[in-house]
Amino acid sequence: MSESTTHTTELTSHYVSQITSDLERNAKEQERITTELAALQEQLATLQRDHTVLLNMRQALGAPASPPEPTSAGSATVPSPRKKPASASGTRPSAKEAPSQRSQGKTEVAKTAQPTLVDLIHQHVAEQSEPRSAAEIAEVLRQAHTERTIDTKVVRTTLENLVAKSRIQRTKQGSSVFYTAAGTPEPTAASKDEVQPETTA
Repeated sequence: MSESTTHTTELTSHYVSQITSDLERNAKEQERITTELAALQEQLATLQRDHTVLLNMRQALGAPASPPEPTSAGSATVPSPRKKPASASGTRPSAKEAPSQRSQGKTEVAKTAQPTLVDLIHQHVAEQSEPRSAAEIAEVLRQAHTERTIDTKVVRTTLENLVAKSRIQRTKQGSSVFYTAAGTPEPTAASKDEVQPETTA
């Protein structure tokens, strides 16, 4: 009886440990997906603002009216076909080229009007001479871009993605993690040895 009880207790303990581990993994996965969703929502909001700006610019330039474009996320990114029949040599080709021209204009306006969070973070890190933590970077960006909602978790996830792409470097000091621009030259012993006291004749 005692051996059976001991076996049952060990089995229960094993299951409890396994379930606890699964719960921790589940919670981390939820946090990761929540962070990615926040970043995607911010990108979507930026694209929607750019879309409105582009529509206003097209109307201001007096462009001919076109059928209303779908606003759903699924169909908004479908490109128009580029094939042109050999017999169509009138004014149709210019009309078919209009969507690609609008997409190029949209890309240019998006880059100049509203840089992405990834670009902001990478540019900020590249401009720093000393390592910065994710919290410090997020705080500076919040103060510089008050019109945007910048979450520290989103910034940290973006920094880790940039580290994975070797665009920036990560260093750890104790329990704190700091980020610097990739390829930042470090002072070497050779450069120090080059500075020698002048000798007098």
